[in-house]
Amino acid sequence: MGSSKDADSSGAEILTEEFGRTRVLMLNRPRQLNALSFPMIMQLLENIVAYEKDPRVKLLILKGKGRAFCAGGDVAAVARSAIEGSWTWGAHYFRNEFTLNYIIATYSKPQVSILDGIVMGGGAGLSVHGRFRVATEKTVFAMPETALGLFPDIGASYFLSRLPGFFGREFVGLTGARLDGAEMLACGLATHFVPSMKLSLMEEALIKVEKSDHFTICAIIDQFSEHVPIKGSSAFNRLDVVDKCFSKQTVQEIISSLDLESKNIDDEWIMVAIQSLRKASPLSLKITLRSIREGRVQRVGQCLIKDYRLVCHILRKEASKDFFEGCRAILFDKDRKPKWEPSTLDLVDDKLVDKYFSPVDDANWEDLKLPARPGIGQNYVSKM
Repeated sequence: MGSSKDADSSGAEILTEEFGRTRVLMLNRPRQLNALSFPMIMQLLENIVAYEKDPRVKLLILKGKGRAFCAGGDVAAVARSAIEGSWTWGAHYFRNEFTLNYIIATYSKPQVSILDGIVMGGGAGLSVHGRFRVATEKTVFAMPETALGLFPDIGASYFLSRLPGFFGREFVGLTGARLDGAEMLACGLATHFVPSMKLSLMEEALIKVEKSDHFTICAIIDQFSEHVPIKGSSAFNRLDVVDKCFSKQTVQEIISSLDLESKNIDDEWIMVAIQSLRKASPLSLKITLRSIREGRVQRVGQCLIKDYRLVCHILRKEASKDFFEGCRAILFDKDRKPKWEPSTLDLVDDKLVDKYFSPVDDANWEDLKLPARPGIGQNYVSKM
């Protein structure tokens, strides 16, 4: 399920470098846009845990080779495994991925993620939970899971629900809207914007760091960062409309509100949002809306435990096979014509959604057990 043959000629899916007290991890599946294979997750876990324990290490830099930081988890491998009869392999994959997300979210040492390219799904889990997120003019961010019959997992209900208004909350989570580097900076998903041509100079300065001092590291990145305006057509410029529409109680009401606004405002983002919502899995949309709204009052660990329940129900094909149909339509057959079941929002009742948030009815199943972490409250809250 994702072996070293997918990597470049070096043969390693994760490349490691040591520079004094800095460690650099590079995701190295460029042909797959650095999608996270299971071996990559396990190696990242091993390295990141080891670096935290090593008193010689003061800073971690995470980046991707090629035109992507990380385009997400290797959901194709997860889907194939479940189709072949083993949903537990996918559960094992997500259990370790979510554990990795939690360790990054509660990490005691600063992490700088360089987002010079595509950042989607699992790539957001590796970066947004970290202390510093550096976007560039090449950055493309999205959480496109609802179009795949899934939902924004990796603890996204934690960080999306804490962005301004309903922009990062329901809007980005439900529609899978693509954001550029300037928009990531404006809404808080990125902490800095550095032009791509300055990244090597920034790295050269960072690797000279001698201590895990967040203010020193921030000051170094600040030397290369720029304040960039968001494009005029960005939905972030219309937070009033975003808040008005996406604050509605149900997905149906959100779509109706957007339809009404589209008659008065000739903005492309509204039409794209409506089209995205109408093409997405109805069940995924309702699960996502509830998950994000619950995430507002949950800690990151609670969000990840919730995500694990949800993915296990999905992998077991309980009540719906939308995830597998989404993979078929988008990743396998690529006809982009998924046939969702239930087929409409009105057919997705509250009892069905409730089932996905409940414990899995399997004697061998247990909730996600996250490792004990020191000082998680103060450490994590200060990052967002």
